Amino acid sequence: MKILFDQGTPAPLRRHLPGHSVDTLAEKGWSEKSNGELLDLAERWSQVRLRTEEIAKAIEALRPGQAVEVPFPRPQ
Repeated sequence: MKILFDQGTPAPLRRHLPGHSVDTLAEKGWSEKSNGELLDLAERWSQVRLRTEEIAKAIEALRPGQAVEVPFPRPQ
């Protein structure tokens, strides 16, 4: 899965996410982008774009202190 870390996310956390492609806003050159622009850029990642409804439902079901994983099939 491709993961984009926001400004406040510690980049060393990526070491704990093996098997994922983790970028930071700074690495992508997106540090100065607004939230809306960031969402537009992130939605260009095809796997995310195809699963937006499922991701939104998972987020809406979350309660404080919970975490959820939305599995993505590996491209063939």
